[in-house]
Amino acid sequence: MSWTAILSAIALGGILCAFSILYMISPNPREATPSERCYQDFTHLTSLIKEEGDYQQRLAKQQSITPATTTPGAKTTKKIAGGSTRSDKYKAQLKPLSRTDEGTPTKTLSVVVPAYNESERLPVMMKETLDFLKEKAHKDSAFSYEILIVDDGSQDSTVRVALEMAQQEDIQDIRVLSFEKNRGKGGAVIQGMQYTRGEYILMVDADGATRFSDLDALQVKLKATEQDGLGVAVGSRAHMVKTDAVVKRSFIRNFLMYSFHKVVYILGCRGIEDTQCGFKLFSRKAAQAIFPNMHVEGWVFDIEVLMIAQQLRIPIAEVPVAWQEIDGSKVSLMRDSIQMALDLLIIRMNYLSGIWRIRPLLKDEKAEVVDKKVKC
Repeated sequence: MSWTAILSAIALGGILCAFSILYMISPNPREATPSERCYQDFTHLTSLIKEEGDYQQRLAKQQSITPATTTPGAKTTKKIAGGSTRSDKYKAQLKPLSRTDEGTPTKTLSVVVPAYNESERLPVMMKETLDFLKEKAHKDSAFSYEILIVDDGSQDSTVRVALEMAQQEDIQDIRVLSFEKNRGKGGAVIQGMQYTRGEYILMVDADGATRFSDLDALQVKLKATEQDGLGVAVGSRAHMVKTDAVVKRSFIRNFLMYSFHKVVYILGCRGIEDTQCGFKLFSRKAAQAIFPNMHVEGWVFDIEVLMIAQQLRIPIAEVPVAWQEIDGSKVSLMRDSIQMALDLLIIRMNYLSGIWRIRPLLKDEKAEVVDKKVKC
């Protein structure tokens, strides 16, 4: 056998090995369960409180039969373990959400809020959001809105807190979609974006770090740049790089931030200075085009969103927004920074190799027909 044949065989084997490793380490999002396509509103609050009480009784009974043996410092049994503990009887009361790709929008704006253990920060963010949206609706009778809080398998009272606020405000268009198991912030946003009724769809973090009134600036910019109903406006904190909010951060935090921006420039999106701000506005058609193509459910999902938008030639506008750092972040500085860099490399390699492909939205494409009689 010639050296050429041997080298070719080695090269082919190396390529196949690389593809196999890439395939194995690439994310493979699970299918949503029936209950994860259904929503709760404040009409479910009484049933939810009873459900949580029943769960506590089951836990107490179980612990009396088989007392837990825990070592000092070990985690105790979770008080509320999210959607996976809810009974089939409770889930049967839930109603299916309408898909974004079904029919025409019935609201002016949908607000999608990913939330994981946000029972403390969510009320502050929701008050600011509702104050702004109610005032906007009061001034413009044609303006309507919905808020979809995507509970990412929270283990605290996030769902109950959200429904109690909806009841206090008497707003049935505040809905909660609950995951049975945690998927990650990206998974919460991706799922939520595909079950909305708005002409425009805003993703916003539950921490309230971004001033909600900056929505007006995003709307103006988006409407000025969108083409054929396609457009994305992203909130940007790039103008704050030299402010005290950034300068007074620790050296390691700023080092990781600048390093990540450099990696994003090399492997991810170019032309967008702040890819990670959790305040992004999409036209309905843009959301229909982008989110069914998504793969990554972790913190770096924003970059895949923008990469897909760029690949589909969807106009992207970057808009400066007011932002402040809020305590209680779920991000682990070192661990998640490394994971984000790895995920970014995986995203780029999958698209370059053709393992992942972007399905374009055809102008004459008919909306997918989805069975609305989903059993939750």
